[in-house]
Amino acid sequence: MAATVERRLAEFRAARRSAAAAPRPVEPPEKAAAPEAAEGPRAAAEGLGGGAQVRPGAAATPVWARPLLLKVLLWAVLLALFAELELGLPYFVLSLLYWMYAGTRGPAERRPGELSAYSVFNPGCAAIAGTLTAEQLERELHYRPAAGS
Repeated sequence: MAATVERRLAEFRAARRSAAAAPRPVEPPEKAAAPEAAEGPRAAAEGLGGGAQVRPGAAATPVWARPLLLKVLLWAVLLALFAELELGLPYFVLSLLYWMYAGTRGPAERRPGELSAYSVFNPGCAAIAGTLTAEQLERELHYRPAAGS
């Protein structure tokens, strides 16, 4: 059994090395000009505090021209206005609902080759790495050997 585990681990590591060694596609110029969109929410949040780093070859965006910063400032001004009109709580709740709606992506917006966290939406019901299956859980609870050994 230990030999089987070692063999599978070696296969996994080889597959991981070959995936890491594969050349990555070059980013189009649109993505290089907008580091907030390419880097995700964490980089955008860092950019709010002024701690964002500019990539070499990318044009520096002025603080006042960052879309995320402008959106947050507009939301805060509108929150203050609605709070003055005693409608701050409904505005805040509706804002949260909108952010939840806007934060979800449809299946058409998925990148090529990207798998869904829910295996039923993937071609051939393929599961992502690290998914705990019912069979695996049952084996672990009953201390049964892995299938095929």
